[in-house]
Amino acid sequence: MPVPVPRQRAIPAVESGQARTAPPQGGGAPLEEEANNEAARPDGRKEAAVRTAGAAPGTPANLSLLLIQDDPAAALVVPGLLDQTGKPIRVRTARNLTEAERLLTDDVHCILLDLALPATGRAQEGDDELAVLKQVLRLAPRHAVLALTASGDAERGAEAVRVGAQDYLFREELDGRLLSRAIRYAVERKRSDSAERRLAEGRLRAQENARLERGLLPTPLLEGSTLRFAARYRPGRSRALLGGDFYDTVRTPDGTVHAMIGDVCGHGPDEAALGVELRIAWRALTLAGLCGDELLGTLQQVLEHERDDDEIFATLCTVDIAPDGRRAGLCLAGHPAPLIARPDRPARLLPYDNNGPALGLLPGARWPRTQVELGAEWSLMLYTDGLIEGRVGTGSRERLGQDGMVEMIRRLLGEGLRGEELLRSSVNEVRELNGGELTDDVALMLLERTRD
Repeated sequence: MPVPVPRQRAIPAVESGQARTAPPQGGGAPLEEEANNEAARPDGRKEAAVRTAGAAPGTPANLSLLLIQDDPAAALVVPGLLDQTGKPIRVRTARNLTEAERLLTDDVHCILLDLALPATGRAQEGDDELAVLKQVLRLAPRHAVLALTASGDAERGAEAVRVGAQDYLFREELDGRLLSRAIRYAVERKRSDSAERRLAEGRLRAQENARLERGLLPTPLLEGSTLRFAARYRPGRSRALLGGDFYDTVRTPDGTVHAMIGDVCGHGPDEAALGVELRIAWRALTLAGLCGDELLGTLQQVLEHERDDDEIFATLCTVDIAPDGRRAGLCLAGHPAPLIARPDRPARLLPYDNNGPALGLLPGARWPRTQVELGAEWSLMLYTDGLIEGRVGTGSRERLGQDGMVEMIRRLLGEGLRGEELLRSSVNEVRELNGGELTDDVALMLLERTRD
């Protein structure tokens, strides 16, 4: 934030070296004389040039001021100025808000408004002493505004700043140095305030988006189940919480635990929205009693109806674990097979010979269901291809792949990692192998059953 301008009203004009009745040092002429030497504008008004005493950092090189005052002698109020660089401040004058609106072009940086100017329209009928200022602020929300008032009306000037002006000045004590500095700092404060407001609005939007995205991530419905659940999600989009990957798990009244993980091709906001739609549809259909081929066929219809492009498809893996927890049904729609780990044997992939096509590729496709034995104690990890498509080494073309992932999980399990710690370490190691952030979304879900 710029440093506030120290109020100069207590310094007489003669002490400042810039009395209104005398030309400023350096050969500058009073504004009235300069205005008379300027060529008349086509509409009859005249445009004067004054000089500013050096621009503040970030302030436009050639400042432009719009003076709004209905006094015919208004030009006499604004002193002639010359800065050290000789750059002019262009001054335009308007007798009312109608003229001001015509003159308020993009190259105007600051407005000097006389608060004695009467308001127009409905505002004129009210008793609000700052009605004209409020009209100007509505008319020029992106411009810096300096309020001009009488020296005995400091309270009105302070109220003008509270309403939205950048500063206020006294007519009787207006001098070149004060006006020059006030214009520069008013412009800079307005720029700083606008930037701060945009930053605050951006933060608010980001917070709202984050809350929305967190709300769209699933909450497992596993009440009554003895299975332990863990998940890890990392979107490929920068500064996002949600990508095209999606997952969910629910327990139906018969005691069956249903788990699902999927991946919409791409990882932008449209893919993220479609992934959420598919996840919600899967949960609703599962709770309604659908499973296997019938469930996947209905999800394909949802995908075909909701996608924006016929080329969009989604891979999917569904697992339904029997109430006793010892066996499960597996359906794969173009998705990598889950990994199972048991105490009595090394971690391995579940069978994937009956892998069907991804959703959205083949009309009328079928997805066979494979019965698998889980055993008494096991860990089942479902994942998306973002985990296995990371590269192995910076600049390397070799990818981790499923075999590399299986070896990594075996080693981490051997180190005693389980649950959330296992998933977190897996993602971190894949990132390190890749030499930096992964470009694709990554989702992992872990279900574990311990011995009774």
